[in-house]
Formats: sequence, structure tokens, C-alpha cells
Amino acid sequence: MTPDAPKDQESATLTLGDMDPFGDTVAQLDGEAINVFGGIPGEHVVCDIFRYRRRGKRRVSGIVTEVLAPSPHRVAPPCPYFGACTGCQWQHITYPHQIELKREAVERQIGKYPELADVDVSPTVAGPQMLGYRNHARFSVRRQGSLGFINRITRRFVTIDHCMLMDPGINEAVAALQGRSGETSKLSIRVGSNTGDRLVQPALMSDEIPLTSGQTHYKERLLDRMFRVASPSFFQVNTAQAESIALMVRDRLELTGSDTLVDAYAGVGTFAVLLASSVGRVIAIEESDAAMRDAAINTLGVENLVFRQGKTEDVLGTLGATPDALIVDPPRAGCQPPALDAIVRWKPRRTVYVSCDPETLARDLQVLVRGGLRLEKVEPVDMFPQTYHVECVATLSSGG
Repeated sequence: MTPDAPKDQESATLTLGDMDPFGDTVAQLDGEAINVFGGIPGEHVVCDIFRYRRRGKRRVSGIVTEVLAPSPHRVAPPCPYFGACTGCQWQHITYPHQIELKREAVERQIGKYPELADVDVSPTVAGPQMLGYRNHARFSVRRQGSLGFINRITRRFVTIDHCMLMDPGINEAVAALQGRSGETSKLSIRVGSNTGDRLVQPALMSDEIPLTSGQTHYKERLLDRMFRVASPSFFQVNTAQAESIALMVRDRLELTGSDTLVDAYAGVGTFAVLLASSVGRVIAIEESDAAMRDAAINTLGVENLVFRQGKTEDVLGTLGATPDALIVDPPRAGCQPPALDAIVRWKPRRTVYVSCDPETLARDLQVLVRGGLRLEKVEPVDMFPQTYHVECVATLSSGG
């Protein structure tokens, strides 16, 4: 058990309230609100209670052990590790209800801002695969080379022989590496779902390792275009839904063939490359050295595309002419104020904001709407079935 693991454990019978922003239900215990893993709002359950300190703060959490009055949306989790492993929060919830919960979570964040009160939050775009969709896994390594995950509440290590969320290529690698990876404490596996290409990091030197490791990059195909992705570079973990989002972005931008498109936070160039044939010119902005090296390969032969390296908030204001169309796809923290200021000054004809965090998305959309842009709609996309995470595609126009 790790040093910050819960020390005191007890049991309690609770009635579960709403979902919190991290996929747990909220319940009252001794007059205090606590988070409970494995529940559904309205259920009456028995929980194991964990009291502990983490990062200097006292915390209390529950894990459902028995359901006394189940929700009609409850199903048996398909994974034998559910509960011991907290990587999936919602395997016990029917999929139609999962995607409705995600829409409601986005709606709650959008509804916090009066400027966004009339905005339509669409039904969540369902994932084509409920399981087996993840192309990237990060494992902790313990106990003479065992691969697994650490429970976020108990901090206990759980050996994983087969993760149901992972692409089959990842589980094949896990089977080969399980019990043989003791020379490292962390291990990352990435695969190309459409190519079969694989990356295992770090490089493993043991003669017991039956597969190649230490690759610097792997290749994946999106919409018939090949992309190189280096180990440090960001790439969407759900290949099929990444293709769906690329098509959504193209449609929402209403490109005319002669537009100037700016792709902010461009990463390895995914949107920029896939949309270049639909515009006159693309300017892509990316900070990461690794992503820029990948983009140099991925953009070969795309003559109407140029990359600018730097922080988006530093580069946007230096581009001069207002773009016709803009893609904003920032990290979880959202956009920095100078980036939002530049968008407000420009007021592009069409802007699409792709976000993996509804809270920071709502915060930034409020700034853009207050600055004069018109928010047309927000569309949740289920990039991460069986978890609380949700991607969003928000469409804005200049209002003219």
C-alpha cells in the first residue's frame, strides 16, 4: 500500500445524489458531502468508506459494495476489474444513459453563464465502439514486472492482464510484457488502430521481452491519410471518433474552397492536413517540438499549409489578416486570455472549438460570446465510452 493510501475503512448505507464532475455520485455522510464510486443517482447502496489525506487535504470517499435499490439504468459491469480498478467509472450504467449523463454534464457547465443560457446542447454523438477503442495505455509496473493500474481512491495496485477498453494490439502487448517488465516503473503502449503499428516505451533491455520496444514513433491512418506520431506527441485515443470529429469540424466550418483556415493547437497536424484540400490556405500553430517534427513529415506534399511554432496565445495575435475559419483545440486547461482576445478581435466567419473539458470550454465560450461572437451550438461527442470524460465540438460565427 502506498503512503497516501486510506488508513481507516468502514461501511455505510447511503442514498446517492447527483453525479459530480468526475463521474462519481455525491452522498451525505455525517453531514458531509462525499464522492461515491460505482453508483447511479437515486440508488440506495452499501459502501465501503475510505478516510485519508491526499496532497495535504483530508478526504472521504466511498466505493459501492452492494446495491439495495438499483437504478433502472444499472447493468452488470463486463470487466472483472471494475471497482478494484477505477479507470472506467461507468461500466455499470447502460450506454444510452451514459451519453445522456454526458449531455447533462455539458449542459450544467454551459448553464453557469447567463451569456450562454439560450445555447442548444445537442444529444451526445455515440461512440461506434463501447469497448476496445483506446489506442493508448499507460501502465504502472510493480511486483516483479507486473503491469496494472492504481485505484485512485484506495491507491492499491491492480494487476491487469486484459483491459477491455484497449485496442486488441495493446492487450497483445500486455500479454507479452506481463511479469517481464520489472526494469521500469511506468510503461506506455500506443497502437495504430487502422495500421497495426505499435510503440512501446521505454526501451526494455531484458532478454525475456518477446517484442520490440523503444520505438520513437508509430503510424496511424485517419480518413485515408497517414500520420506519424512520436512518443511525446498528443493524438486522440479513439481513432474512429477522431475521424468523426474531423468530419464534423469540416462540416461546421462551412468551408468554401478559398478560405484561409487557422488551426490553433495543431498537434501533429491532423485537422490542418485533413482540411487543407477544402481551403485556399492553412496556417497551423503548435508549440511542441516533438509534434512539430511529426507535422513536418505529415504535411509533406500539402503545398497550401504552413506551420508556425510557438504558444498559440503568443502567435495568434501576430498573424495579421483575419482568417475566414478557425479551429481551436486546446489542452484540458483551455485557452489563455491572449488567445481569446485575438479571436474576439478577429471575429472569424466560422470558429470551431474542440474541447475535452466542459468546464473550461464553458468558461472560454462565455468570453467569446461576450466579445461579440455568436455561439450556434455545442455538440458532445463520446470519445471515451464507459468513462465520464466527454469531448465537445462548439460552433461559433461572427454574427454577421
